[in-house]
Amino acid sequence: MLKVLHVGLGPLGQRVVRDLYDRKLGVVTAAVDISPEIIGKPLSKLVPGVKSSTKVVGSLHDITDWSKFDVAIVTTASDLRACADTFRILLKAGMAVVSTCEELVWPELRHKKLAKELDTLAHRFEARLLGTGVNPGFLMDAAAVFATTACKSVDSLEIHRIQDATTRRIPFQKKIGATLNDADFAAGIKAGWLRHVGLGESLHFVASNLGWKIDKWSETIEPVKATKAMSCGLGPIKKGNACGVRQVAIGKSKGKTVLTLVFQASIGQKSPEPGDRVIVNGEPKINMVFEGGVHGDIATSSITLNSIKPLLAAQPGLHTMATIPLVHFARGKK
Repeated sequence: MLKVLHVGLGPLGQRVVRDLYDRKLGVVTAAVDISPEIIGKPLSKLVPGVKSSTKVVGSLHDITDWSKFDVAIVTTASDLRACADTFRILLKAGMAVVSTCEELVWPELRHKKLAKELDTLAHRFEARLLGTGVNPGFLMDAAAVFATTACKSVDSLEIHRIQDATTRRIPFQKKIGATLNDADFAAGIKAGWLRHVGLGESLHFVASNLGWKIDKWSETIEPVKATKAMSCGLGPIKKGNACGVRQVAIGKSKGKTVLTLVFQASIGQKSPEPGDRVIVNGEPKINMVFEGGVHGDIATSSITLNSIKPLLAAQPGLHTMATIPLVHFARGKK
C-alpha cells in the first residue's frame, strides 16, 4: 500500500484521506496542517471512519524521515504562489507530489518563472510534481483533449460545465458567491477570491495540446441571481442576490475563436440543466456529454488518488495531465 504524506486537512483534504482508506489504496504516515485547532490531533479524531493514530503536525519542518513516504498529496490553496514554499520543500526532498492547486494544472499561464523554477528543482532532486483535479485537471481540459482522439480534423471546441452547487462543500459555495448582493459580489471579484480558479489554465492546456497558438483570450465573470428566496450551506439567499457564478473564457487563434469554455455553478441550478459537455467541431463532430454533471468533490478526490501511480511511473519534472501515463481508476487491495 502507498505510504502518504498528506498536507492540508480542510474539507477536501479530509475527503481525500477518507477515500484513501476506504479504497484501501494506502495509509497516511504523516499529516500536516497549519490550523492550531487540529495540530496534535490523530487522524481518527478528524476524519470519520479512518482508524489512524497518525497525529497532525504544524509544519513540513517537523518531518525528519522522508524515506518513509511514497508520495505527498497537497490540498491547500488554489494560488500557486501560496503553495510554492510547500512544493519547494517537497521537491528538494525528492518527493512525488500530487496537488489540487488549480493554477498548477497549467502554471506557465500566470507563473511562468515559478513554473520553470519548480521544474528545475524536480529534475535536480529526481522529484515529480502534478497539478490535477476534476476541473481544472479533467472535465474541461484533459477529457476535452482526449475527446479529439477520433477526429481527422478539429476546427474548434466548446466546453461546458454546468453544475448544481447545492451538495458541494461550503468553501466551494463561498467561492461562487452564494448569498452575496451585487456590491459584495463585485468586491469578491476585485479581491480575487470569488471565481472559479482554472478556466484560463484549462483553455491554455487544451490549446497547447491541440497545437493552437492563442493570440488573444478573455474571461468574463458575472453572478447567477436567485429568482426566489432560497438557502444553502452558507445560509439564506435573498431573491435577487447571487446564488452562483457564470464564467466564460474565449480563446482566439489567428483571429478565429477556437475555444469557448463556459463554467456555471449555482445553488439549485436548473436552466440550463446540470451537465458536462465537450463539443468538438471537426471531422467527425463529437458531442460528449456527462449527463447530470460530475460531482466535483467526489471526482476531485478520485482523480487525485488515481493520478498517484501514473505520476510515480513518469520521469522527474513538473508534469501536466498530458505528460504522465493515462490516468484511470485505481484498484486498492481487497
